[in-house]
Amino acid sequence: MVFVVGTSFVALDYKENMADEIPTDVAEITRGNLQTDLSKLQTPRANSWPHESTQSDSCESPCIASGSEPLPKGIVMRKSDLEMVPLWGPPRAKESATSQKSLLAIPAGIKQKEFVNKMVTKFASHNFTVMLFHYDGVVDEWKDLQWSEGALHISAINQTKWWFAKRFLHPDIVAPYRYIFLWDEDLEVQNFHPERYLSIVEREGLEISQPALDPLKSRIHHQITARLRRGQLHRRMYKFNGGGKCYKKSSGPPCTGWVEMMAPVFSRAAWRCAWHMIQNDLIHAWGLDMNLGYCAQGDRRKNVGVVDSEYIVHKALPTLGGSDEKMGPSDSSAANRRFAVRRRSYVELEIFRNRWQKATAEDKCWTNSYPEP
Repeated sequence: MVFVVGTSFVALDYKENMADEIPTDVAEITRGNLQTDLSKLQTPRANSWPHESTQSDSCESPCIASGSEPLPKGIVMRKSDLEMVPLWGPPRAKESATSQKSLLAIPAGIKQKEFVNKMVTKFASHNFTVMLFHYDGVVDEWKDLQWSEGALHISAINQTKWWFAKRFLHPDIVAPYRYIFLWDEDLEVQNFHPERYLSIVEREGLEISQPALDPLKSRIHHQITARLRRGQLHRRMYKFNGGGKCYKKSSGPPCTGWVEMMAPVFSRAAWRCAWHMIQNDLIHAWGLDMNLGYCAQGDRRKNVGVVDSEYIVHKALPTLGGSDEKMGPSDSSAANRRFAVRRRSYVELEIFRNRWQKATAEDKCWTNSYPEP
């Protein structure tokens, strides 16, 4: 049971009386006998009554949204958006300019206020909706910024951007937006222009992308993210020495079809897929990057890329597990928490890999688009 009070949500656990919900014409399923063929069970429309139906076969639609069965389909709105609506004046039309907007979502700690302000200021003037994930619980101290009143602010202590994204960026909520920018807070954007970036992404058909990193000012973890000075973008890297070699024939990440998780940009279709891959309990999302190519709406070697002409600087600041007033400001305690965060990330990576392997082995209807050679 969920109570909505103002902008607060209060959820109470409860047990449903399932016996009251199961119609008498459905085969009985008991705890001791689970051998009933569930494929033969059909859930009747909630407005069914024990009288002869006058509906034709054309009324049976597989596209009825779950839970909306009692309603006439013309009143059902399956999607929403993140746009604020004024308390007075005429309601806006169903078809609005939202479909021409994109979404910028950033985890925002007050210590990185300067970074975030510069980033949002650049985006806010280019038809973007802005959402901040306040992982330190500080919200009021952002109110002095000009754009703050028009941004959405969500607060939850010590949560990652993937925790927020899984819970607040459901595909049906962000479906009206052209692209979803899910960026870290420690990025410098002096050499980045949002609309120029999107014009390249659309022209090249990139469903998943990221801006290149300035190799002289950024911490580079994977060479494919480093900016190349020739051309507007690249889709693969070449590495002939050391471990993890990448050749022209290499067909998988991180040689091609890969972006890093600090500044990914998703089309609405790619995000719908990626959102389902995010594990609810694995909040650091390690391992997700190696499988994002499955969400590229086609060949990941073509539909995933790094844009060089619009590039950023990644400062790689250790914000997660940073200093906490309740735990004291000592450097040693902050370092210990950072180590604990890192260790948790590696544990999550192993769990995700195991889940992926198990899922691919058990799903007999799934076809691997990128089988290993």
